[in-house]
Amino acid sequence: MSRKIENTGFICSYCGANVKPLTNGSYRNHCPCCLYSLHVDNLPGDRASNCFGLMKPIGIRYNGKKGWQIIHHCKKCGTEKVNRVAPDDTETLNNMMKQGGFY
Repeated sequence: MSRKIENTGFICSYCGANVKPLTNGSYRNHCPCCLYSLHVDNLPGDRASNCFGLMKPIGIRYNGKKGWQIIHHCKKCGTEKVNRVAPDDTETLNNMMKQGGFY
């Protein structure tokens, strides 16, 4: 699947935000307003999952090769996945940390 096909905007299923595609060459996989995602991939970018559950942001970690990543937990099937922090996630991440961390 090409990055152009993967990098599309969407309406967030959790908070309803109108999320625009990224313009930095990467692709969007979570909402920058609430950091929620959808369980749509089995492998990164394949869009092959049949679950479609909400992926709740439950933490953050640092990976030496990939940088900061958000840890997501699927509220439907329990799968956990990590996604790179996008450039426009910073404000939401900072606000969450000021308020005591993740949900």
